[in-house]
Amino acid sequence: MCDTCGCNLTPGNAHLVQAGGSLSHTEDGHTSVAVLRSLLHANEHAARHNRQHFEQHGVLVVNLMSSPGAGKTALLEATIEALRGELALAVIEGDLETENDARRIRSHGIPAVQITTGSACHLDAHMVHGALHDLELAGLDLVFIENVGNLVCPASFDLGQHRNVVLLSTPEGDDKPAKYPVMFRAADLVLVSKCDLLPVLGDFRPDTARRHLQALANPAPMFEVSARTQAGLDRWLQWLAAERAALVQRLATLQAPTAHAEIL
Repeated sequence: MCDTCGCNLTPGNAHLVQAGGSLSHTEDGHTSVAVLRSLLHANEHAARHNRQHFEQHGVLVVNLMSSPGAGKTALLEATIEALRGELALAVIEGDLETENDARRIRSHGIPAVQITTGSACHLDAHMVHGALHDLELAGLDLVFIENVGNLVCPASFDLGQHRNVVLLSTPEGDDKPAKYPVMFRAADLVLVSKCDLLPVLGDFRPDTARRHLQALANPAPMFEVSARTQAGLDRWLQWLAAERAALVQRLATLQAPTAHAEIL
């Protein structure tokens, strides 16, 4: 999809196709012009490196995706307060411009690294890799990546996360899983956000959204939550706790190396 809108070239990977970059020339010696496949391959390599680095620190990483205004930052604020004293959290924020969301997170006493993408409508693994230079993973339990608000391109880029969570806000309509199948197929969990508005709107039916998700052959659970009233927040927190426990168990079983990967 990004070869159509042009956002396959981002501030995080542009150096790969610039003069001297590893993808600056094709195999026949010509300067690279269309390198989507190579960029995605390079992105996957960077994502594996990010994931290795997270796992060597025992950190669960959750990628939050949604359309703009679906309530990702508000959900994070509610989650931070609910888990205060239980888990050590940090957030990597992605937006085209401003540090507005990062400032909101920092106001809760939580480390937040802002990535401004310029014109790119998604984060990529190279951007996240760069953010790790400003984020101390030692001592953290859980890192959230708040992706750029967009229901299309973010789903195509592995960042090194362990789980994808997609927010579907009630004002958007219950047909979004059918209209944006790539995003919702990538979801490990779907949160129907702003569920406190359900009685007011009336035309959003969670069961309809759930049927559209199931029609994509995605068995991911779907919870209804409200950051404002904290309705449904317990199920979200229980899901996070279970994912965190599963990661810890898996890493213990694998006896992950103790040496930390160097961020190059």
